[in-house]
Amino acid sequence: MTTNGTGNIDMSVFKGVFPANPTPIHADGSIHEEGLRAILEDNMSHGVQGFWVAGSTGEGPILSEQQRDTVARVAGETTKGKALAIMHVGAISTESAVKGAKAAAESGCAAVCCVPPFFFRPNERAIIDHYKAVADAADGLPLFAYNLPQLTQVEFVPDLMDAVMQEVPSLKGLKHSAANFALIRDWADRGLSCFSGSGRLPLPALTMGAIGTVDAPLSLTPWLYTELYASYMAGNMERAQELQDEVQKVVDLVVMYDAAAHVCKAILSERLGIDMGESIRPNNYLTGDEKAVVLAAAQKAGVLEAPVAAAV
Repeated sequence: MTTNGTGNIDMSVFKGVFPANPTPIHADGSIHEEGLRAILEDNMSHGVQGFWVAGSTGEGPILSEQQRDTVARVAGETTKGKALAIMHVGAISTESAVKGAKAAAESGCAAVCCVPPFFFRPNERAIIDHYKAVADAADGLPLFAYNLPQLTQVEFVPDLMDAVMQEVPSLKGLKHSAANFALIRDWADRGLSCFSGSGRLPLPALTMGAIGTVDAPLSLTPWLYTELYASYMAGNMERAQELQDEVQKVVDLVVMYDAAAHVCKAILSERLGIDMGESIRPNNYLTGDEKAVVLAAAQKAGVLEAPVAAAV
């Protein structure tokens, strides 16, 4: 990780297209390391800048600590010198999240990210203490919050964010997946590196100050999102808008049957020729008939065949 002249982490490297990739798994519950490497290598071949590893589509909160450590190791090894791995370490307990942060740092990940404490409703003090512990365990890596109130029941609003930032100086950014899209501008104005969590609205997010997008559809068709980002950065708004319209079909696939993780694994299994497994229970999963419908829809949408990737 590069640093600036003051010795602080250079956050300018965190920008662009960061797929929230699924976590391939064998039938016995072990991580499918070959499958995970294949997804990361495929996405990097299409120019993504990094990954949001073991997030919600990556089923991070229901991975065992051993599974999570394996994912961090594979992500760190595979992306080294090529892309940035932001490792999600959010867990039901602070102790487990701290272990995940240590493993991410030891594995060569570029940053850690973490949902706030969930299930038990935490007060502000509990949230701050949780993030302080994770930050301390991350050995100086930048910390990204994960604003996902739909699942955590905790929403980062400006007052809460200010309180956490005051006591956790390594909190440098966030993935904003909350419904209030306008907050992207608030986070940018605070100097936070804000990724939009909406694969459906990558272009509007960029115009509001987001540094890029993190979401599951990016892993399925990275070529669409990297071209959109490059077009926006080059000022080619006409092409960026065309691609903004095109990514809708990919998002529509991912949300089928409310089983995003399994949908992504099914499509990537077909596209890459490696069985990525199913959802980790109790996550929603596809029946055989539903999987067939998903793959037929993916074929119709042109998602099962990638364009020839540029040499990297």
